[in-house]
Amino acid sequence: MELTEAYRECERITWSQARNFAYGIRLLPPAKRRGLAAVYAFARRIDDIGDGTLPAELKITALEDSRSAVFDLAHQDPRDPVLLALADVERTFGVPIAAFGELIDGCVADVRGTTYTTWEDLHHYCRCVAGSVGRLSLGIFGMPNASHDRTHADVLADSLGVALQLTNILRDIREDYANGRVYLPAEDLAKFDCDPATLAHAEPPPQFTRLVEFEVGRARDWYATGMRLLPLLDRRSAACTGAMAGIYRRLLERIAAEPAAVLRGRMSLSGREKATVAFQALAGRLT
Repeated sequence: MELTEAYRECERITWSQARNFAYGIRLLPPAKRRGLAAVYAFARRIDDIGDGTLPAELKITALEDSRSAVFDLAHQDPRDPVLLALADVERTFGVPIAAFGELIDGCVADVRGTTYTTWEDLHHYCRCVAGSVGRLSLGIFGMPNASHDRTHADVLADSLGVALQLTNILRDIREDYANGRVYLPAEDLAKFDCDPATLAHAEPPPQFTRLVEFEVGRARDWYATGMRLLPLLDRRSAACTGAMAGIYRRLLERIAAEPAAVLRGRMSLSGREKATVAFQALAGRLT
């Protein structure tokens, strides 16, 4: 398979399945756009294994096979477009490919039905499944100013990933519960006297609203930290990051305005709203 064709397939996967991220990725110049699409396409592959219909033991095997493949890109099937593109990304951008291992760890935890007792437990999970993608993305963006500390930038990218994942968790509470998954820490549920069974109710009690408001406040704090990454990036990379974060942050505020709505169906922004956020990010007017 030709490399151009491999990247084209990664972009096809991204445009068709990354309903929120695609608005930001499209703001990048061609080489970075293709590189980030390849990163997303492999992350999507991992997610699809974890959320698929295989028995749990076969999912674990498939995830471990994927781990072996991404850690040895030079010796993979040249007919696999995603791995072919990723191998070129590793050569071109020097992205921290090992971060995919953390993403796979998080998906393994999902398959095993891991629950989270404390915020520290959930924070580790968020770092695995979303912070890792933030650090991989930063590898694509690069640091235009040599005086900026890459380690500090990694921490900020990680924080932004945590904020996005918390937003995902709040948006998907109902769907996750139906699939036997509860991500909210047990200590938070207990703090607000909120039985997990409440998560199946279309009209939850007042304590559920207070629980969501508490988690929204936590997510806002992580956004406040993570958005400090933008001034460290070049204009197009900052626009990409700002668009993706801005879409999720706007979704978070919609959840904050009507917490009970997350139990009645999946909340989302319209295509027009997402495009508006992307335009604001490109123009440097994201608030």
